[in-house]
Parts: sequence; structure tokens; C-alpha cells
Amino acid sequence: MKLTRKLTLAAFAGVLALGTAMPAFSAHLIAIITPAHDNPFFKAEAVGAEAKAKELGYEALVMTHDDDANKQSQVIDTAIGRGAKAIILDNAGADATVAAVKKAKDAGIPSFLIDREINATGVAAAQIVSNNYQGAQLGAQEFVKLMGEKGNYVELVGKESDTNAGIRSQGYHDVINDFPDLKLVAKQSANWSQTEAYAKMETILQANPDIKGVISGNDTMAMGAIAALQAAGRKDVIVVGFDGSNDVRDSIKAGGIKATVLQPAYAQAQMAVQQADAYIKNKTVPKEEKQLMDCILINTGNADKLETFALKN
Repeated sequence: MKLTRKLTLAAFAGVLALGTAMPAFSAHLIAIITPAHDNPFFKAEAVGAEAKAKELGYEALVMTHDDDANKQSQVIDTAIGRGAKAIILDNAGADATVAAVKKAKDAGIPSFLIDREINATGVAAAQIVSNNYQGAQLGAQEFVKLMGEKGNYVELVGKESDTNAGIRSQGYHDVINDFPDLKLVAKQSANWSQTEAYAKMETILQANPDIKGVISGNDTMAMGAIAALQAAGRKDVIVVGFDGSNDVRDSIKAGGIKATVLQPAYAQAQMAVQQADAYIKNKTVPKEEKQLMDCILINTGNADKLETFALKN
């Protein structure tokens, strides 16, 4: 499925409101459903969507599905039961989510997807996602440069059911594989988890003590990798992440992780709410269901401008 529309970060600048809410039934309710908020990326999505919903006069029902498709179905049932006017969803699986979104549609509730695609069109009202392939290529180009175009490296991959994990990995390799002196010695999934990435990195390092770099499918795994490397006294290993989190920003500024790729979670979620508002008030649907937001490379040159998945002016 080809993404046909590009949006830029500039279109979403200037919105910084915050808030929380857990209402009962409301005639003006937007449901906001994401994976667990212990990942700062997903928390930023929820906070951004909730802030925009409240700014536009809605109540917000914020729920999580913990990347569990069954739980996702249950919380969507809750949104339907509460009479939500729209659902903002970072979903729990490209295939597993289709039926749940269709269930909401059949109940007259449009879903506006963020961050992750589903493997169907015409079911969601919108799918607003980062240009993961473009972003991965940015990260890979920086990784190749930092590695000096040679050396053994490791790749940490995200959750296998998540489309973004595969797209980012492909984007990395479409760049890195052009450099024959860069050797992939281990590729393992750490399921987007910092704890799992730490454990995997410890094991990989024992088997491959000569590694020079680690490229990670997200910042949370990159933080786990850098912690394991630092615990082993390996401050020489180059680590590159993906997301643009404040934790990685601070690591970059401290000389730990070398780079990441910013995908604008906060602005992306707010755009979804704006589109939901247009639908609720005027039955206006986006010109394109699939909408693509470009990513930005973050390194020592601009890390100090990064705040909560957005670049400050």
C-alpha cells in the first residue's frame, strides 16, 4: 500500500497545551487509544491528542491496549459503549486491528490512525504515519558516516507484528548494504523494550566482543543497548536510535547515543484530532486516507532543540 500524501512538521508547529481526563458517557467524546505509556513516544501521542481534543471542546477518554489485540478490541468496545464520536488509535497490529476498526466504523464511529498502518484501506477514516522508510534512511546514512563505512554491527528490531519494524529495517539495509565493509553480525528483535534490549545486548556482546556499532529500530531499545554497553565498559560502540525521545536527546548531549531520527508523535496525534473534529462537525474526510509525515535526523548539531518529539524554533 503506497503512501501518497506528505505532511511536514511545519504544518503542526505551535501547539503546546497539556491536560488529562477520564469522562463517563459524553455527547462530545473522543477516545484516544495507544500502546502503554511507559514508552514516552506513546505517552506523547496520548498527551498531544488529549490536549488538542480539550482545546477543541471535547472530552477525552484515554486508554491503552499494551500491544495486545484482544485488549484493543475490548477498549474499542468501551469507546463504542461510551458513545465516542471518533477514535484516535495507534494500533496493536496491522492485520489484527482491521476487524476492530471495522467494528467501530459499523457503529458509526470513525477511526483516525496514527503512527502505524493497518493492512486495509477504506476502513479507517485516516492513517497518519511517519515516513518510516525515509527516516530509516536518514538514520542509516548517519550510522554509515559514524562507522567510517566499515566494521561489525548489530541491529535491534522492533515488534515483529508491527509494520513499522519491518519498514525501518528495510530502510536501514537499503543504505547500509551498499557498504560491503559493514558486517551485520547479529539481528534480533527486542520488541521495542528497553529491558529486553539490555538483555539482548548483553548476550550479543558476549558472542561478538568486536562490534563497533548498534542500529536500533526505536529509541527505547537504543537506551537499553547503550546501558548494556556502558555497563560493559564499551563506550566506543556507536549507537543510533529512532523516535526522537527526550531520553535519547539527553544521551546524545552527554556523549552516549550518537543520533536518532525524530518522528513527530505529538503533532501527528494532534493532526488526527483536528481531522476527527472536521469529520464530527462537517462530515469532512481527508483528501487522502494515508498521509505521510517526513522525519528529521537528530544529532549533536540540533539535539538541544528537541523537546517531547518536536523541534523548538
